Amino acid sequence: MVEIPEKLYFKIGEVAALLDVKTHVLRYWETEFRQLQPVKSPSNQRLYRRKDVEIALSIRDLLYRRGFTITGARKQLTRELSGELVADLLSPAEILEQVKSELLAMRQRLLSSPVE
Repeated sequence: MVEIPEKLYFKIGEVAALLDVKTHVLRYWETEFRQLQPVKSPSNQRLYRRKDVEIALSIRDLLYRRGFTITGARKQLTRELSGELVADLLSPAEILEQVKSELLAMRQRLLSSPVE
């Protein structure tokens, strides 16, 4: 896991070094992933916020480690950022286990809440 320094803004070179990619790769990702939108300084320099760096890390992981295509990574990133349960990454047994645990927690909350 990459440790992101505690800063408000990062220059493109700093982000490229953190992700171990070239700056032109980050500029390309900006054109392909609408979620990655660094702000521009008055001198037109890209300034990445922490959220942008985290998104770039997710993109790198999807493309380089998990082997997604650009189109697939775009769809997956949209799902992950919207908080959806990504069924294609979980086995049916894992989905059932997650549902079971959520239902048990809900049951426990209902049993422990006072009746009015």
